[in-house]
Amino acid sequence: MQRYAAITGWGEGLPPAVLTNDDLSTFLETSDEWITQRTGMKERRVSHVSAIDMATLASRRALACADLDPAALELIVYGSCSPDEQVPNSASGVQLALGATRAAAMDVNTACTSFLYGLSSATAMIQSGMVRNALVIGVEYISPFMDWSNRNVAVLFGDGAAAVVLQASDTPSGVIGTVLGCDAEARQTLRVRGMGCSYVKGGLTYGDTLWDFDGQAIFKRAVHGMSDACARVMQAAGVTASDIDLVVPHQANLRIIEAVAKYAGVPMERVMLTVQRYGNMSAATVPVSLVDALKEGRVQPGSLLLMPGFGGGLTFGALLVKWGERVTPRRESEAALPPATQTALEMVNAIRARQDPHGRSRDALLQTHFIDDPLAHAAP
Repeated sequence: MQRYAAITGWGEGLPPAVLTNDDLSTFLETSDEWITQRTGMKERRVSHVSAIDMATLASRRALACADLDPAALELIVYGSCSPDEQVPNSASGVQLALGATRAAAMDVNTACTSFLYGLSSATAMIQSGMVRNALVIGVEYISPFMDWSNRNVAVLFGDGAAAVVLQASDTPSGVIGTVLGCDAEARQTLRVRGMGCSYVKGGLTYGDTLWDFDGQAIFKRAVHGMSDACARVMQAAGVTASDIDLVVPHQANLRIIEAVAKYAGVPMERVMLTVQRYGNMSAATVPVSLVDALKEGRVQPGSLLLMPGFGGGLTFGALLVKWGERVTPRRESEAALPPATQTALEMVNAIRARQDPHGRSRDALLQTHFIDDPLAHAAP
């Protein structure tokens, strides 16, 4: 008998502080109109707590939704590219906070696709019989790593988290189709200098980042990668665009989402959009959008969902998810984040004050602190 990994719980952990386009215009040469026209974004969240705190809140809500005791949890997959620490891993921090002492704990970093990669991995482990249940998290705490002087990226990203619970089931539900890939030839088009061991021995101080972001190249490759993954996963499952009830895409940019929907043949009325209120939360965008879709009644029993995404690397993928019979929580969690004592703009200005205290220009930093990538000049 075939085993499935049903999604039985879901929850989000969003910080309350909102950074608007008008807030960004107080220190960047930009405007609400400029940002909205190019990205579809109006606001994003800035966290006053750690990524593990956001992930733990989302996890508590997802476990309550599934009515699953943390003590019974067997696996935690923590998807993120902005961990609180490299060692120990962040999944172990969530395990400790939940009291999930039986759970294995691992981090997955494929940038913005980390949740999709994590969801497919946990599904496969349940299908193989290795574990009976799993908690899969998508979370990002990007604001401390952001280069707030770079308008091309500072307007895009936000903080947040969401999680889902998977449980073994004999009923066809959960992830029923998976296509994952990586367009590594273009990995240099999206690069965050200042995160990683390359910067320990001189160069940029860890956390004091400079972002390489080739918007045009990323747009073309993202649309191609996600569209191709969508076509392949639908073909393999024997379904067409008319069978898709809702697309829950990575929320990188409204124009990208519109292009992928067009190539997939799905009208925008059947696409879940959260980019306008949360921006790009990297690994958290797909699960947060899924939770919001459930809250808004856009996921019904038996719905067929298409989840495409792409991220740094350039990783890409698309999952087909068959929803089960339940679309409401079994229990509600009373867990909440502590109140924020500063506004989002106040928190961002505090981060900006800590970044590059010597006031050096971006061009000077690029020349002084460039750490060459040995793969950049490798033969194809």
